[in-house]
Order: sequence, then structure tokens, then C-alpha cells
Amino acid sequence: MFYKILAKINKAILPSYSKKGLDLAKASKLQMAIIGWRYFVTKNALD
Repeated sequence: MFYKILAKINKAILPSYSKKGLDLAKASKLQMAIIGWRYFVTKNALD
């Protein structure tokens, strides 16, 4: 339940790099951290 709420907050606040077409090879460390955080929360929300 916690991760589902957190996923909704992430979707509202954090940028979506897949819609922007970000190349992962050229992503900054901050962008990679945001991608990793969103992946972690989404993975746990689906369980």
C-alpha cells in the first residue's frame, strides 16, 4: 500500500525520461538516480 501511494507521488512530481527520449548512455548521475528510484518504487508497487 505504501509503495502504491509513493508511485502516484513519483508520477506527479518526478520527470518521465522515457517520454523525453533520454539516452541512458548520456544521462547524468542525478537522472540515473531518479530512474533507479522510480524503478524501485514501481517494482515494489506491483508486488
